[in-house]
Amino acid sequence: MPEFNRSTVTEFILTGFPGLHPEYQGLVSAILFLVYLLTLTGNVTILFLFATNRSLHKPMYYIILNLCTCDILFSTTTLPKIISKYWFNSGTISFTACFVQMYFVHYLGTMNSIILFLMALDRYVAICHPLSYSIVLKNSTILILSITGWIVAKAAPLMLVIRAYPLPYCASNIINHCFCDHIGITTLACTDRALYGFPALVFAMLVLLGSLACVMFSYCSIIVAVLKIANLQGRIKSLSTCSTQLIIISLYYLPRCFVYLASNVGIQFSADMRIVIIMLYSLLPPMINPLIYCLRAKDMRESLWKQFNRCIIPQKANVSSISS
Repeated sequence: MPEFNRSTVTEFILTGFPGLHPEYQGLVSAILFLVYLLTLTGNVTILFLFATNRSLHKPMYYIILNLCTCDILFSTTTLPKIISKYWFNSGTISFTACFVQMYFVHYLGTMNSIILFLMALDRYVAICHPLSYSIVLKNSTILILSITGWIVAKAAPLMLVIRAYPLPYCASNIINHCFCDHIGITTLACTDRALYGFPALVFAMLVLLGSLACVMFSYCSIIVAVLKIANLQGRIKSLSTCSTQLIIISLYYLPRCFVYLASNVGIQFSADMRIVIIMLYSLLPPMINPLIYCLRAKDMRESLWKQFNRCIIPQKANVSSISS
């Protein structure tokens, strides 16, 4: 009998945080809901500022636009289900829905790496080749690169799903995670996982380490170029233009690299600690990124302040007219 006809699992159960005491489930769901709400509010605000302020229509902010979109989609893909588990005791997810979630988790993760590479490319051209910046990185160029990235990023996650979906799932249906991912699903298959796990590992390493290598090369080149600037004030100004991207890139890569390195040097994490770390580096950056843009990017601060004044001044005018 073919393998795909032997599957008896019709749904999966997400454990969330396995060791979480029931009395804290309400608190955890409230925290996750707050994270989701702040993520949506912050990133939608950035999208609104971009749409209403032509001064933000620059290559760097087109890249940030992609990152905001990716962050909103990733949070929407992962958080509502785990929130409903703790709020409504609904931890089950259908067989097909789990694979759909798995696809978007890996697709958006891949796209995130591409966007961070585009950020590093933007700063590399701006500092190392400033005279060519307006020619090389036009808005249309970033648009083409972004669309290409969103299309190319689909391929590998789609192949992971196509290969994993027909496997025989005839044993446990419990996924020890807050969302469906390739490792969590394929470890439940009643077959040798090596044939499916190794290509997934190679894909993950290519995406993570490949994009990280490109980012590191870009910033090493930037540092070399900055050190050649004789004026100290010029060095500080050049580095300050990279500060926003460096913070965002650090939030994305450092925790992931720590987890991979720790597992390779023999540092063991409990299931709960592993899930907490994964959730932190997956969900905190989308929530914090908009705050970083508004605090560090001058154009974004000015646009936010102008929008704030537009909302406040009409209210004051209405109050004055009523009182008179």
